[in-house]
Amino acid sequence: MIVITDERCVEYSAPGHPEKPARVAKTLARLRAQTAVAITWEKPAEVDLDQLLRAHSPALIRDLDTAKGDFDADTPNHPKIAEHARRSVGGAIKAMQLARQGKAAFSLLRPPGHHATKDRAMGFCYFNGIAVAALEALAMGVNRVAVFDFDVHHGNGTEAILLGHPHAAFASVHQSPCYPGTGLKDVGTNCFNYPLPPRTPREIYRGVLKQSLERLLAFKPDLIGVSAGFDAYARDPIAQELLEPEDFEWIGARLRDCGVKFFSVLEGGYSEDLPDLVLAYLRGVQGK
Repeated sequence: MIVITDERCVEYSAPGHPEKPARVAKTLARLRAQTAVAITWEKPAEVDLDQLLRAHSPALIRDLDTAKGDFDADTPNHPKIAEHARRSVGGAIKAMQLARQGKAAFSLLRPPGHHATKDRAMGFCYFNGIAVAALEALAMGVNRVAVFDFDVHHGNGTEAILLGHPHAAFASVHQSPCYPGTGLKDVGTNCFNYPLPPRTPREIYRGVLKQSLERLLAFKPDLIGVSAGFDAYARDPIAQELLEPEDFEWIGARLRDCGVKFFSVLEGGYSEDLPDLVLAYLRGVQGK
């Protein structure tokens, strides 16, 4: 298992904000202390303007570099946030590159990205790493790419960026009603949504996750990017679902067994138990 990280990602914060440095810092400590999963550590790839422009407008890139105020109430203008967001994208790209080589890879960085649209930073997200990595894979010669998003919040940004792309498909399993209020039905011919009510029983949630992954596999992707959010956990403070650590291990195992190369990128997950949830997922991915 290869984990991509850069500890500079813990250098920004806002008082009371759930997307806090401890999410990564404590997960890093947990992964370094355990022996169940053998981990090799890598740094993010460098990100150039052309890669960002595959998913984002010049205006958004300029706004992140020159912003004078917050992007919205949830998305502060932290010092050097454009640098942090670029490194997070670089982690997704690096994970994608490793997956193409047949290696299991997980990008453990912040900020998350799946709410960022082509021209808007929102929902704790600035650049959309999973979308940039998916489009970069296509530019590198991969024929078909799918994105599987199991974050408890709908990946509205990823959907908006990939909508209608003939060589990309997207599926999101998420709580509804919940932020950002989108993802109530399928969109176009390549974006598939599975909204679930709060407190959906775990066995039903697993069944929908399985159904959504099977639908993506029917697209016959050569590569799958995974928006790995851990906020459908039963004790997450900003959602109301019921998943337990063994459910995230199960998700990892289903991806491992699907027969398609894949890579994973940290999105949400705001409970104190996030380190154990990530480790459970990695155990499933590695088969231990």
